[in-house]
Amino acid sequence: MTSTLTRAGARTAPPHRRTKSVRWRGSLIAWLFLAPALLLFLYFKFIPMALGLWKSFHEVHYITDTWVGLDNYKTILTDDAFGAAIWHSIVLALGTTIGSLVLGLGFALLIEGPARYLWFVRTAAFLPVVTTMAAVAEVWRIMFHPADSGMLNTIIGWVGVDPQPWLASENSSLWSIMLMSIWRGTPYDMMIFLAGLVGVDRTLYEAAAVDGASTWRRLRHITLPALRPVFWILFTLAAIRGLRVFVEVYVLTNGGPNGSSEVLMTLIYKLGFQSNELGVASAGGIVLFLATLALTVVVQLLRRRQAA
Repeated sequence: MTSTLTRAGARTAPPHRRTKSVRWRGSLIAWLFLAPALLLFLYFKFIPMALGLWKSFHEVHYITDTWVGLDNYKTILTDDAFGAAIWHSIVLALGTTIGSLVLGLGFALLIEGPARYLWFVRTAAFLPVVTTMAAVAEVWRIMFHPADSGMLNTIIGWVGVDPQPWLASENSSLWSIMLMSIWRGTPYDMMIFLAGLVGVDRTLYEAAAVDGASTWRRLRHITLPALRPVFWILFTLAAIRGLRVFVEVYVLTNGGPNGSSEVLMTLIYKLGFQSNELGVASAGGIVLFLATLALTVVVQLLRRRQAA
């Protein structure tokens, strides 16, 4: 009788122990699935970030590194080339963000709807996003050819505009890169806006139409307030994308002419891989990371304050 009770007690564990065991096994399985990705992130991202932070306080040599403290950061804050690159990055980020948001919202409002043919329009409009940036930049470099026979100069010539130097001028190189960046970022913002428009309550439009509200008033008082969370998300992503721009600048101008389109990423690349000033380049990467982090935190705080 005693042995039977013992075997029965061994077979049936208390409910709280079984729940704890299930949770522990579920967490273990989840971490096992995540382990390969976490190891890759650790090796290719977090360890290089830690090494970059360490090297930003050193003058890096081939054999030994010399501790210089904050001298690399002082160089970034006082050097005219870094100041110009930071300013160009900010201008490019602001212009790209505002342009892609405005055009993305406009195109989303134009092609939003259940019509069958719209799927083709959405797919065609989204193609620039899935195309390799290097290929896109190379195509635009050809289109920006400053001669009269250049593609863009030929197009603007149809409306009586004189040929423009585009990338060949110090006054227009940065704006030309911004034009291409807006063209590529607009489809992405458009698709996110389309997803946000799906969640807008259609009865609000019907009620507003019955009250005699114009299209502009419906857009201002119904659509835009409903898309406010989407605006915050896209603003953050577009601003970060603008600050971290590299491939388009590198392919189109490589920072020229005369540094007129040099941005922080291209300057960091040149210092690290062409001038072998890895310490200053690492400090520039840390500054860029802190700027991106600060931008994200500020946007989130403003979003939460407005939501409250």
